Formats: sequence, C-alpha cells, structure tokens
Amino acid sequence: MRWLDHREPLPEPLRGAIIALGNFDGFHLGHQAVAGEAIAWARAEGRPAIIATFDPHPVRYFQPDAAPFTLTTLEQRQELYLAAGASAMLVLHFDAALAGTTAEDFVSQLMHRHLGVAGIVTGEDFTFGKGRAGNRQVLADLASQNGIATRAVAPVMDCGAPISSSRIRQALRDGDPVEAARLLTRPYAVRGIVVHGDKRGRTIGYPTANLELEDYLRPHYGIYAVTGTVLATRQQLAGAANIGIRPSFDPPRELLEPFFFDFAGDLYGQEIEIAFRHFLRSEAKFDTLEALTRQMDADCAEARRLLASA
Repeated sequence: MRWLDHREPLPEPLRGAIIALGNFDGFHLGHQAVAGEAIAWARAEGRPAIIATFDPHPVRYFQPDAAPFTLTTLEQRQELYLAAGASAMLVLHFDAALAGTTAEDFVSQLMHRHLGVAGIVTGEDFTFGKGRAGNRQVLADLASQNGIATRAVAPVMDCGAPISSSRIRQALRDGDPVEAARLLTRPYAVRGIVVHGDKRGRTIGYPTANLELEDYLRPHYGIYAVTGTVLATRQQLAGAANIGIRPSFDPPRELLEPFFFDFAGDLYGQEIEIAFRHFLRSEAKFDTLEALTRQMDADCAEARRLLASA
C-alpha cells in the first residue's frame, strides 16, 4: 500500500482517485463509514481509493501544549486503511502552509490540480481551509466548479449520540477499554520500542517490557489485562500491564509496563504493540514489596481469567 505525502507529486496511476477526507485518527465506526463509501465508490468506477489523514492533528498544530490525545500512529493507520481496502494513504502534513490555505485553494489547487482527484467523501461535519471556513456545502460548491464529485456520510449513531473520537477518548480516560473497543471495532493499542527500566520487576518475579507512551492518549492509570504482539515475528502474548507513574517506587516515571505470562525471552529494542482488553483496578501505592507482590499475584490471576474467557 502506498504512503503518500501531499507535498509530493501524486503517482500517475493514483490520479483520478476517490479520496476520503478527514482526520481518521482512531478509524472508528464513523470513520470506517466514510472510508467505506469512498472505497465502494472507487471500486464501482474502477478508480483508486485513497484515505487521507492529517499529521500532526490540527489540534496539535494550534495547541502544541495540549495533553496527548492520539489514538493511533501513522503506521497503525496505514495498516487499518489497507485492511479496509484502500489503495493508498495520503498524509496531509499540517504545517503553516496548509493551515493558511484557503478553502478555495484547498479544493482548486490541492485536490484538483495537484492531486487530480475525481471524487471526495467526507463526514457531514467536515470543515477545512483557513479559519475552518469550508464546510460540506462549501466543499460541494467548490468541488463542482473544479469537476470533482462529492458525497457526505451521516454520523454513525450509537445510544442516541454520534460515534466520535471524543467518546472513545473519554471511555479510555474512564478506564473502560471494552467500551472503547466496541466503538473502535478493535482494542485500543499502544505501539513502541521496549526500553530499559530500573529492573525492579525482576527482583519480585514480574519482569516487564517497558514502553514510553509518547503522543498516545493516556488511559486511566491502573492495571489492565492486555495482549501483546511482537511486530517483527507476530508472536502473540498475554499478560497484565501497569500504566502510570508507579507510585510505589521513586522517582515517579510514566511508563506502560506489561508483564507477559509464560514468557522468558528478551524484548529489549524490539517494537511491540499492547492492546488494552480489560481494566482491573486503579494504580495504588503499597507500603511494602510483599503487599505489592500479593496484589500483583491477584491481578495476574484475574487477567488470566478474563483473557481466557474472551
């Protein structure tokens, strides 16, 4: 699957594509509906299907100090878009130039002249252009003037409200990965390189594979039943993980620390992905290592039970 940069010329075989436009960070059910419409339209007309995404997210550009909120990396998005049936992922690099592009130029210069798209699919609430001056109707009018067809997809409703990235982020902050997974159609997953920690886990029989959280949204700090994938080998693992600042140890350090059951290998330097399956309890401080170990024994037993029943 092609990974395209909007600042570069589009390969000729991908011109005339149908493009799904949006942030598509979580690629949840609502995003999948927009992408699915674009892919079905493209296949019906024998055209390439492109799913676009913004990087960084416009919120990150305008509010660089905002708390981390990313649900997927670009690499994860590319895999999700490929699985959905797209021909390519287009990364719209959100910088000063793109932020200052008017709605008119976004359509006539970028979509029409530079990318040569034949059709554009968005959600009904899509906004674009400098100052967010463009909306669904503005897009339809400008696109028509440039020979581009457009379609807008209604929100996917659930329990009386649209499915949105905001709902998923709130579910994760509330410690409800099951609800987040229902809206995403897959578990929320954090990907990263295993780094060295202080190795205290080894001294109490619970060696962990430590990941920095980087730009990912922080779920509610606590203990989770998780599954892991070693990306190089696709090895599947099961375990329990702490995400938080480890209040029982000094100094505090924010980490995702999965302990994998029945695993004794060396994961340092490898890229792994941790999927959050079930929330067990909030992070807590223990006065002794013995008390901490007893609780970890109980946590692991519960994680094993939950994962076995899935």
